[in-house]
Amino acid sequence: MKPMFARRRTFSAPALIGLLTAVAVLAGDQASKAWILYVSGLQEAGQIEVLPPWFNLTMVWNRGISFGLFAADSLWQRLILVAVSLAVASFLAVWMMRAERGVQAAAFGLIIGGAIGNVIDRLAYGAVADFLDFSGLYFPFVFNVADAAISIGVAVMLADLLFNDRRR
Repeated sequence: MKPMFARRRTFSAPALIGLLTAVAVLAGDQASKAWILYVSGLQEAGQIEVLPPWFNLTMVWNRGISFGLFAADSLWQRLILVAVSLAVASFLAVWMMRAERGVQAAAFGLIIGGAIGNVIDRLAYGAVADFLDFSGLYFPFVFNVADAAISIGVAVMLADLLFNDRRR
C-alpha cells in the first residue's frame, strides 16, 4: 500500500549552500546598486575617487553584456538578453540542485545570483548599473558586484572541474 502523501523532497547540503550563495550575492548586488544610485550621489558626481588611480567609483550604464559588448539599445534586444540570462540561470539552478560538492554548488550560486542581479537592472532601468572602476590597474572597465560574482563563480567552477579528485 502506498502512503497517502508523497515523501517531501529536501534540499541536499550542497544545493542549500548554492541557494544561500545565490541569495547572498543577489542581496549584496542589489544593496550596493541601491546605495550607488540613491545614496552616494555618484550619478551627479560622475566619479568618486577612492584610491586614485587604482580604484574609483564611476557610474556607467552598461547596455550590453561583458565590457559593453552586444549593446542592447532596443526593448526587444534587452528582452533577449534577459531571456538568455534567465535561461542560463535556470539551467545552472537545475545543475546546482544535483551538485555533489558544496564548492560546486557555491560556484553555481555565484553565477545565478549575479545573473539575476543584472536581469533586475535590465528590467528596472533598461541597462546594468556598473560602478567598480579598477581602470588604474591596466584593464579599462567598470563592473558591479554581480559581474564580480559571475566571474568568480566561473573561475571556481572551472577550477573544480579541473582539480576535482573524482575522475569521471
